[in-house]
Amino acid sequence: MLEMEQLLTEGKGKRVYATADPDEAIVYFKDEAMAFHGLKRGRILGKGEVNNAVCRHLYEMLEQNGVETHFIRQLDGRQSLVKRVEMIPLGVKVRNRVAGSLAKRIGYPIGTPLSPTVIECTLKDDELDNPLINASHIAAMKLATAGEMEQICATALKVNDILSNYMKEIGIEVIDFKLEFGRFHGRIVVADEISPDTARFWDARTHEPLDIDRFRRDLGNVEQAYQEVLHRMMGMEER
Repeated sequence: MLEMEQLLTEGKGKRVYATADPDEAIVYFKDEAMAFHGLKRGRILGKGEVNNAVCRHLYEMLEQNGVETHFIRQLDGRQSLVKRVEMIPLGVKVRNRVAGSLAKRIGYPIGTPLSPTVIECTLKDDELDNPLINASHIAAMKLATAGEMEQICATALKVNDILSNYMKEIGIEVIDFKLEFGRFHGRIVVADEISPDTARFWDARTHEPLDIDRFRRDLGNVEQAYQEVLHRMMGMEER
């Protein structure tokens, strides 16, 4: 049985542990929730188990469609084995509709469609509140090469196509989501997570959020919304 060794890093929703294999790590998904740069904190019961299962499902689907990820296999309800990658300190936001901070920045109504899809990059630095940066910043700061950024942006759009088409089949619209990437033996792979913690998923019929926005905005039924996303995915698996 795999054993967790040194704690490598801990974020809002996960802990990452080293294993005896230097190429592998264990991700543990937590129930703790955080919003507004840590100003709002709480717990969403069962969130860790839901996010772990959602990540397994989505990463397996991406792998089947030619997108390499860090995912290896799910170990139990809250833990997954992943490739131990060198994380690139960027958050890559993929936006299909106006929502969240973008609505405040550009003044467009929430829900306005974006065509073409907008990709934004943020510097992963909590002390600086993860500021927006552009390609020139990334190059000057030597965070990633031009070739890596070209691959990252192309992969982000491919993930968006795969994810949006799949979620449409289960009655969910992908409003936006955040990706992170890492280097693994010279290859760029999708890392971190894709879950209701890192995406805006709206019910396609009612436009009700099925994601972390229910926690941010005190909309209630947060646990039920997370469970609903997983329930629809599992129903799709059984077809």
